[in-house]
Amino acid sequence: MVRAARGEAVERPPCWMMRQAGRYQKAYRDLAKRHPSFRERSEVTDLIVEISLQPWNSFRPDGVIIFSDILTPLPAFGKPFEIDDAKGPLIDNPIRSLEQVKELHDIDFDKVAFVGESLSILRKETNNQATVLGFVGSPWTLATYLVEGASSSLYKNIKGMIHSAPEVLHALLAHLAEQIASYSIYQVDSGAQCIQLFDSWGGHLPPHVWDKWSRPYLERIVQRVKAAHPTTPITLYANGSGGLIERMGATGVDVVGLDWTVDMADARKRLGADVSVQGNVDPLILFASQQGIKEAVQDCIAKAGKRGHILNLGHGVIVGTPEENVAYMFELSKQAQYA
Repeated sequence: MVRAARGEAVERPPCWMMRQAGRYQKAYRDLAKRHPSFRERSEVTDLIVEISLQPWNSFRPDGVIIFSDILTPLPAFGKPFEIDDAKGPLIDNPIRSLEQVKELHDIDFDKVAFVGESLSILRKETNNQATVLGFVGSPWTLATYLVEGASSSLYKNIKGMIHSAPEVLHALLAHLAEQIASYSIYQVDSGAQCIQLFDSWGGHLPPHVWDKWSRPYLERIVQRVKAAHPTTPITLYANGSGGLIERMGATGVDVVGLDWTVDMADARKRLGADVSVQGNVDPLILFASQQGIKEAVQDCIAKAGKRGHILNLGHGVIVGTPEENVAYMFELSKQAQYA
């Protein structure tokens, strides 16, 4: 997978799936009954490792991603949060002023030690038979939670801040970029062999707005991580990013993750030969027949070409997906030998 991310020759397309550890697996649901708190499951080393390895034990994917959350580091630099089972993440006293931004501090790695410990253990457990992935949220995406105070579908407050308080938003994004860069480096130091950078809500911005409010801060992260770990691949994914593909590829990342609404052949043309791609099978195809899954996977592989492709879904595995169909897609990836 590391070689594919770098655009080097590989024998077949490596495959992992976003959200490959989660509620579609019976093993995870059984564990969640014993440990009903998501914070516990994602912040206790033994549980993180066990959950991260559940799909490895079941399917032997080419990538094992740490079970965590993009909000996990927030308390480590001064912003606690809670997770409500129905409402999702909740943040008290959302950031709306420069004074609140100044109350944030540099990341305290002792408060995310479970992440480093888990990555180190995962490297040992997988024994270089799979790539261990770390991941982080982008400054813009993290800022949406910090400003809105919860999940949002409209982002009214933060989009309003672009015009009403740009100095506050720039200060917040700059601070987040520095902390997420440090957190990314920490993950690589701890054992991550690739970093996935989720600009999950970047696709909600018009391209010219993304250029000002997301891209510069993504570039800061990429530059700092590459200065510390020049050979560690970085993948950038944003849902709904069909209008941003060329821009994403120009940030300096090694791989652009594509959602399922983009034609793989078109994306290849738009990105050029120097940027690898990840994706982008429609997650819902895993509810179809094996023939339907096979056709979708083969189409994706054929359009992506023989270099620089990491096979994945165009989004995370959906709750209720049959485990046998996940297994079948992984099996197809192992059978898909390049000529």
